Amino acid sequence: QVILAESGGGLVQAGGSLRLSCAASGRPFGSHDLAWYRQAPGKEREFVAAINWKGVITLYQDSVKDRFTISRDNAEKMVYLQLNNVTTEDTGVYYCNFPNSPLPWGQGTQVTVSS
Repeated sequence: QVILAESGGGLVQAGGSLRLSCAASGRPFGSHDLAWYRQAPGKEREFVAAINWKGVITLYQDSVKDRFTISRDNAEKMVYLQLNNVTTEDTGVYYCNFPNSPLPWGQGTQVTVSS
């Protein structure tokens, strides 16, 4: 059984930072691209960032470029999202998944940015 488990969310003031983590089990982690998504209240889930299987190619949504950083540790089967200089627009539930072969969504981790 493949499980995606996100963690690290919380309440942060605008301009602050958070580091999100995602553990994936039950699939050959190191051979798949990974991505982070988010869903703001009342909105559809959207793409945030992706990283290729080797961890050398990354892609970001325009609104988070230069503020967020995606990384991965294949040995630990973890993917991370560092959020810096957050704004209230970054509030939402953050999820990880395999972009090319998505799995059922995990619980996600809530990020709330206060002004």
